[in-house]
Amino acid sequence: MVTETESGVEPRIPLSKERVLAAAVKVADEGAIDSLTMRNLAEELGVEAMSLYYHVANKDAVLDGVIDAIMAEIEEALGGFRVPEAGADWKTALRHRILTARQVMLRHPWAPSVFETRTTMSPVLVLYFEGLLGTLREGGFSYDLAHHAMHALGSRVLGFSQELFRPEDDAGDEVNDAMLKEMAEHLPYLVGMLTETAHDDPDSTLGWCDDETEFSFALDLILDGLERRIETA
Repeated sequence: MVTETESGVEPRIPLSKERVLAAAVKVADEGAIDSLTMRNLAEELGVEAMSLYYHVANKDAVLDGVIDAIMAEIEEALGGFRVPEAGADWKTALRHRILTARQVMLRHPWAPSVFETRTTMSPVLVLYFEGLLGTLREGGFSYDLAHHAMHALGSRVLGFSQELFRPEDDAGDEVNDAMLKEMAEHLPYLVGMLTETAHDDPDSTLGWCDDETEFSFALDLILDGLERRIETA
């Protein structure tokens, strides 16, 4: 009897939830999150769209699963969500954890928009926050101060800054320059800032003002402030 391998035909890998989610991440990486449809996902896997529903209930389930996949990547990069021992340098540990999460986000620049739409926390996301809270507590934070710290850090704990607004990118530079000139008379300070600042490192950017420089500046500002608070507590 001739097997598929002997005949030169690669055996088909069984479909699983893990394969579906890995393919979902790949589709989003290659075409942004808008390209992640059940149809495109099925095409990526070489299966009929209906067969996906044996493993994921719907598009929302895919997005929830994608969050788990990203968090698993962060966990692997960190070597686990372990909490440092009591008395360890909480600031260094927390900064390392957050910047490691950011490196994963930079590999998947569509991911922050997915995190922002989820309304529930998966078990692996809960464990990530447990590790963050544990780092603060073992570093000497009271629960009350740790609670304030988590609010102050916001989405930065996951490696990205939640933008207040995102200007459309459709308008070209010429249009933007013209708009700035028109605005200058009425909004001199905003126009002054916009014309003198630039985010010219696209490889470190996750949003309009969320590049590596701005992210690290805000993160260090918050961590330095928390350090002063805990020293005077």
